[in-house]
Amino acid sequence: MEEQILRLLGRQDYAPATMPELLRHLRLPPTRQQELQRILHGLELSGRIARTKANRYIQSREADLIPGRIRINRQGKGFLQPDDLGLKEIMIPENATSTALHEDRVLVRRDVKPKGLRPERLEQETGAVIRILERKRTQLVGTLQQGREFQYVIPDDPRMPHDIYVPPPRDVGRPARIGDKVVVELREWESRRTNPEGEIVEVLGSPDEEGVDMLSVLRQYNLPLHFPKNVLQEARAIGTSVQPRELAGREDCRRHAVVTIDPDDAKDFDDAICLQRVSNDQWKLWVHIADVSHYVRPGTTLDDEARKRGNSTYLVDRVIPMLPEALSNELCSLKPNVDRLTKCVEFLVSNDGQVLKTRFYPAAIHSQRRFTYKEVLAILQRQPGDRIEQMLHDANALTQRIRRLRFKAGSLDLDFPEMKIRLDERGRISGIERVENDVSHQLIEEFMLLANEAVAGRLMSQNVKAIYRVHEEPDERRLQDYREEVLSHHVPCGNLTRRPEVQKLLHKLGTIAIGAALKIGFLRSLMRARYAMEPLGHYGLAKAKYTHFTSPIRRYADLVVHRALFQAGHGAVHSLKQTAQHISDTERNSADAERDSKDVKLYAFLKAQLRSPKPTPYPALVIDVRNFGFFVDVPGLAMSGLVHLSSVEDDFYVFDIQRNQLVGRRSRRVIRLGDKVQVQVVKVDSFKKQVDFRLVREGGDGTARSPRGRESDRKQQWTPASHQHRDSGRNRRRQ
Repeated sequence: MEEQILRLLGRQDYAPATMPELLRHLRLPPTRQQELQRILHGLELSGRIARTKANRYIQSREADLIPGRIRINRQGKGFLQPDDLGLKEIMIPENATSTALHEDRVLVRRDVKPKGLRPERLEQETGAVIRILERKRTQLVGTLQQGREFQYVIPDDPRMPHDIYVPPPRDVGRPARIGDKVVVELREWESRRTNPEGEIVEVLGSPDEEGVDMLSVLRQYNLPLHFPKNVLQEARAIGTSVQPRELAGREDCRRHAVVTIDPDDAKDFDDAICLQRVSNDQWKLWVHIADVSHYVRPGTTLDDEARKRGNSTYLVDRVIPMLPEALSNELCSLKPNVDRLTKCVEFLVSNDGQVLKTRFYPAAIHSQRRFTYKEVLAILQRQPGDRIEQMLHDANALTQRIRRLRFKAGSLDLDFPEMKIRLDERGRISGIERVENDVSHQLIEEFMLLANEAVAGRLMSQNVKAIYRVHEEPDERRLQDYREEVLSHHVPCGNLTRRPEVQKLLHKLGTIAIGAALKIGFLRSLMRARYAMEPLGHYGLAKAKYTHFTSPIRRYADLVVHRALFQAGHGAVHSLKQTAQHISDTERNSADAERDSKDVKLYAFLKAQLRSPKPTPYPALVIDVRNFGFFVDVPGLAMSGLVHLSSVEDDFYVFDIQRNQLVGRRSRRVIRLGDKVQVQVVKVDSFKKQVDFRLVREGGDGTARSPRGRESDRKQQWTPASHQHRDSGRNRRRQ
């Protein structure tokens, strides 16, 4: 009946009708009115139809009503991602978001402006939220406070603009003290002009209590700490080793020189490689991926739980795995010196990196060695000592040729160094390490990209329904805004709708001091990669055919793709469209949780420095200059912050707006973009996620260290560590 209703409402001669009128139009007996009412209510909740104040039903788009998911930034501005992929993103001003929260499904009335005789301009579409269709989450984490007459909770999420009024908590297991971290269940919230009300459902404890910081993140993002008992039982029942009967129908690759390369603390090894020369100008490459689909079958409790989680989440102090440890770290993990089942993509590759032939088949391997990235990098920097080390040298040479071809085809260099936070046994930061995308990472990354592309090509050629990894072309208006930003920093910039100009700009940014910050700005102008049934291609990688195949232990998308490729009629219980949307959501949720888990540790680390008699000095780079101070990027902390002019005591500084620099009135000292300085932490606001710095004073004379070493320009307070956009064959794991 759903389709009948939509067809009726979509007819050109349709006039908005009430429910009794619809009953007559559809020629249904009065006895089916309740059924019709139920279906209309469902369509209304989905946003596909709307009910007017006169209780008449229309298609939403006829009234310029757009259903979709809203994302709200920390300034309170919303951005609607419409359900209809053919529609562009709609900006929602802060005063028009109603009571919508980040990631809610909402109905937005689009602003329609008369064009008149003015030439068409690239303007951001705007609108206003008129209805909340579905709350993404109804529970929030925050800090309990006492007002004059009532208690309230300050939410941890800065995107929630209001405090939540709460009655004194009852029956929550432990007493709630003012200042405790608590979990609040939201009640009805009708107007953004009033504070929402809620009820405390869990008391987590004092923020300073060990473990409460990470427990707050787990609760905020609804991440499960444990697997249900029946899921664990099902995983254990599978066994602990590969049985001889399971080798039937598989190619036996157990004698091949198969190796894995992963971070030093990884336990879930889901990819392995082997390379052999087959002639003077050709190579055979095997990319083996853990055969999770052999163990996790559609319709099982294991599969239901894996789909629900969508992916593994790598918090700073732990992993929330998609699969139980008996599978993720044991039977599916491609550990050395044991038999393991894989799905293999076998390539015939020319000396210059061109793929000549591809095969796909189930296999069995016996990994010879487990390498860390650091070990591989050391091997590549010396002469090989055995046949496996020689294979790694050969693989590196081939990888670099494949990589050059990829960039020649238009792929964009969007890599950034990552910062790895190390914790001590008490959960406090013991060190922060910089992780570069060096040749050891590239060796694996390029081979995984080849496999992902080859699998997508096979699925498309066979017209098999599957899930693809898509990254759409950026919005032209955003690119124009970004281009103006680049030009304002006196960096040459061409037409960014042309890929060669984007590549030229990214190369230029790699050579100047302000480059990294401007590169972050470019990432912010791009669409976010997601999953979809439609193979829409990948803008960043410049690939028309792309999917995720190489990480089925930690991504449900890859498990679905394995089934689509190797299991005809792969028995999906849920629709692929629903699954693609769901795992896109869980991926964003995990990325936000991972970022916040780092933040809570980092801000606690910085607050401890404020209490220290000798705060740590950090090298920093001036990335933006304003009339009230200047922003610095601090690579050693993977963050940026503000140096207020009020904290610079050696002179009175005047802002030169023409040259975009600060000039000391007495000393004529200049502070400009690209200057290198030494700074210390002076203020930490963990709620607003802001850190203020001051210039380090020289040898006790009370004067600030002079900025020097100008290289060029840089941008505002965005850092690679806080922006998660990496989307390769294997996203570098942070745990």
